[in-house]
Amino acid sequence: MPTKNVTDASFQTDVLDSETPVLVDFWAEWCGPCKMIAPALEEIADELDGKVTIAKMDIMENPEIPGQIGVQSIPLMVLFKGGQPVAKKLGAAPKSQLKGWLESELG
Repeated sequence: MPTKNVTDASFQTDVLDSETPVLVDFWAEWCGPCKMIAPALEEIADELDGKVTIAKMDIMENPEIPGQIGVQSIPLMVLFKGGQPVAKKLGAAPKSQLKGWLESELG
């Protein structure tokens, strides 16, 4: 399944109310490292389909939720389970590291 775009308006439904864990990638168009990890996140979304939803939130278009969560640097990935943030990863990393971190957090 491809990554899913979420907005301030859809965050409650798409992330907090999701029965499946959701990894939210907070990013911006001007962020080079964000663009570097985007293809890896797309591949991970396919490989872990059914175990986790990978969502992307553009912090420039959607300032409300990142402000509430306290996003100060990007790329920032936050894993939500049962509507709660349970793990965070800041910065770009190779696909193998991102997938390994996510799988360890998913259990």
